[in-house]
Amino acid sequence: MNLLVSALGILLVLAATGIAVYLTTARRYQSSESVANSYDRWTEDGILEFYWGEHIHLGHYGSPPERKDFLEAKSDFVGEMVRWGGLDKLPRGTTILDVGCGIGGSSRILARDYGFSVTGITISPQQVKRARELTPEDLDVTFLVDDAMSLSFPDASFDVVWSIEAGPHMPDKTVFARELMRVLKPGGILIVADWNQRDDRQKPLNFWEKPVMQQLLDQWSHPAFSSIEGFSELLEETGWVEGKVTTADWTEPTLPSWLDSIWQGVVRPEGLLRFGLSGFIKSLREVPTMFLMWLAFSFGLCRFGMFRAVRANSSEQLTETLSSRSMATKS
Repeated sequence: MNLLVSALGILLVLAATGIAVYLTTARRYQSSESVANSYDRWTEDGILEFYWGEHIHLGHYGSPPERKDFLEAKSDFVGEMVRWGGLDKLPRGTTILDVGCGIGGSSRILARDYGFSVTGITISPQQVKRARELTPEDLDVTFLVDDAMSLSFPDASFDVVWSIEAGPHMPDKTVFARELMRVLKPGGILIVADWNQRDDRQKPLNFWEKPVMQQLLDQWSHPAFSSIEGFSELLEETGWVEGKVTTADWTEPTLPSWLDSIWQGVVRPEGLLRFGLSGFIKSLREVPTMFLMWLAFSFGLCRFGMFRAVRANSSEQLTETLSSRSMATKS
């Protein structure tokens, strides 16, 4: 009996210690530098790339979801996003800006499979370095360090602006929306895939959702999530959107990614041999956040949002669009 009590006591101490370490080592957003530093470290140690491959984003498992290889699902996501956005109808040589390109997985697919001319930007110098290392010289892809909150490109530079899961790192969603639309050519297409929270203007977060959301923000250097509805409004408020923003909810086809990402540590034990005990501990540390993500997306606290917008072709078309919105608001 005493032995059992002692064992339970030790387990409680270990659990309490683990929780304390998890909470006190959170990567809270402080500035764009804190985001860059987080991705630099993740890229340098190689653990994220080992388990998540070249695509540091969720996978697409179909609707309804079906069993699929974790890395294959991530690659499939790019093709599904291309088709949803209508980019598969665009000619070879179309210029694309990949905002938040990571280590370039999506950029390479866009260039290799569709013949697009791609510029990938990330705030992490180490990600740019690794993206260049992974990219064959014959692909029309360029990687640069740049800040999505203040893009270094002139107005109307690209035929398409593309972004996957970069928005949560942006401290001012209004500025982010404006920069995405600003660098689009007239008639150009914006297509964004992002983690979003439920629209809390319609249904405020309850007592358990608030601490969960705070951890989702604090653990991975996120200042805030926007809602699908809220970010759509911000895009339209830039004054550069023709008509309305098209949106979709891809929570269902992407949801298996979270538990699948945790399962990778079990089915790929060679990671322990490659990265040692310290690497195993680093990987283990991310499990609670991934599980919280799964809970948040499963129960409606978070949603996976898709956004498609077209930049107005002319000042006359833009005036007409803004006028129709104004009339709709008044009515």
